[in-house]
Amino acid sequence: MSHLTDEARAPFRDAQPKISLGEDSLEAIVAANPARRTVLKNGLMGLSMLPMLGALAACGDDDSASPTPTPSPTPTPTPAVSYAISFASVAINSNDTVTVPAGYTVDVLLKAGDSVETGTAYAPGSFPSSAAQTNLWAGGNHDGMEFFELSGVNANDGGLLAINHELPDYNILFASGSYNAATATADQKAVALSAVGVSVVEIAKGTDGRFAVKAGSRFNKRYSGNTDYRVGGPAAGLLPSMIRGTLNNCSSGRTPWGTYLTCEETTNNYLDPTQPNNAYGWVVEIDPYQELAAPTKRTAMGRFSHENVAYLDDSNNRVAFYMGDDSTPGCIYKFVPDRAYSASNRASNVDLLDYGTLYVARFNADGTGQWRALVQGQNGLVAGASDPGNVSQSATAPTPTTVNFNTTADILINTQSAARVAGGTLMDRPEWITVAPNKQAIFVTLTNNSGRRVTDAANPRVTNLHGHILKFRENGDSPLATSFTWELFLLAGNPGLAEANLKGNINGDYFSSPDGLRIDPQGRLWVETDHNLTGNAGTLNGAAVNMTQAFGNNSMYHVDQTTKLSKRFLVGPTGCEITGIAYTPDLKNFFINIQHPTGNWPVSGQQPRSSTIVVRRTDSQPVGN
Repeated sequence: MSHLTDEARAPFRDAQPKISLGEDSLEAIVAANPARRTVLKNGLMGLSMLPMLGALAACGDDDSASPTPTPSPTPTPTPAVSYAISFASVAINSNDTVTVPAGYTVDVLLKAGDSVETGTAYAPGSFPSSAAQTNLWAGGNHDGMEFFELSGVNANDGGLLAINHELPDYNILFASGSYNAATATADQKAVALSAVGVSVVEIAKGTDGRFAVKAGSRFNKRYSGNTDYRVGGPAAGLLPSMIRGTLNNCSSGRTPWGTYLTCEETTNNYLDPTQPNNAYGWVVEIDPYQELAAPTKRTAMGRFSHENVAYLDDSNNRVAFYMGDDSTPGCIYKFVPDRAYSASNRASNVDLLDYGTLYVARFNADGTGQWRALVQGQNGLVAGASDPGNVSQSATAPTPTTVNFNTTADILINTQSAARVAGGTLMDRPEWITVAPNKQAIFVTLTNNSGRRVTDAANPRVTNLHGHILKFRENGDSPLATSFTWELFLLAGNPGLAEANLKGNINGDYFSSPDGLRIDPQGRLWVETDHNLTGNAGTLNGAAVNMTQAFGNNSMYHVDQTTKLSKRFLVGPTGCEITGIAYTPDLKNFFINIQHPTGNWPVSGQQPRSSTIVVRRTDSQPVGN
């Protein structure tokens, strides 16, 4: 799997866009050197007079004659950019490559083990000697991701990518290709912990249209399981003032003031179990520009298996942050800060996520819902509260347990229990949440829950192998709303499966286990999948089949919000999950993460590494055409 860092990524190329106009056109000459505009204007005006002077000479001395004016050519209008979804669907396959529609290309941008900060990158045939080396590398299992613009840089040509690392790519860290926390030495633990967290890299587009990491940029930085993090919010008093490490950095989000939110999808330190569990399971705020506070765990947003964060704001700069608990089962939450954010002063927002109210969603059978406040003294959150447990997972209800919620900190540290006590609906592994640009719809993927035994309106299938997508809308489209309406958007599955419970109702290209989810600025809904490739999928053509046989490799889809037509846009290589969605503002470059491939990708003849790729059209039109 190992290979030299630069084999799959071209060296840094200059960030100036390539001139694509004809070499002898006026537009090309001016674009190449705007200072020549005046010279060209004067010179070409002189040339344009020559035909007229010739016409005058031909008229002799006949003063009554006047030349026929040369008609001005009708300017050709610049065609409007199209964001229509017109690509031809990619076929289901299990190939060991990234498959995209005709007219598209795929570039590998950043692989596990590539240099982020200046140092020696991973090289084939060797393994790191210490975390001092690996702390400078891109971590493993690339997941959630956000693109940030840079002042003075055309955002379509460059900017910052903040990338989550969920798990180490162990096969480039240890000769055994595996890791055992129970027997690992302190050095081995440090190496493993270096491969989770976040990479921030500056990227730039070269004259060939391809993006590359800008080596040596002052913005390039690793935040890992070995980094120290501040603690903010109401639970800070029950935790160390500084916590070593962020872990299981699954998906992510951003704030309106331009900070990155990385989500810890674990409530225990599985890489170093000697560390206190309460230190993990938080949202961590990081400023990719390194201008504001040091990276901080925001305890006011609750402790659970965080998947991602998406926000909805209003004209008064009030904002709500939506989060899913990727547990089987888990709830859906939102956090509303106490005050509005400042759009003009980033520094004034530095503690905004430390003060506010956390809510859990309750989905009623009639298509309405409520946000129930997780506040001490409200909704049963008192000393001696009765936690009903995971009532969806067994036909026989579990025995309730007694939990004491004496303070706000108790609620935030034990948020999953508090949500059940408050009456939150237990969902089938809530993963990504995305908010429509018009603020009239919020979508959430419910990836699957094979253990569900008791259904409800929002989770209608027992043994839910294939998952579903739910859509809801805040009353008044307000982030401050305490009620909403909802509907089942689609049920994933394969219509060819014999079991009625597993067929789903997808219109078009079918899939299982929706996970990654994002609505782009043009309102186009993209869905990525994470099905267990060898897991049971049901019965097809009279035989039991696994997920690969029923759905092929994990894939990425466009799903029309109105018709719900699904079109398969991308299929990943062997063994991978498709995750992470970011893009340049012109939507001509999509950044996608390929997590834990197991075959011979991304470099033929070498073992696999998790990687960030760039997908673009060869004709420089927006992705989707």
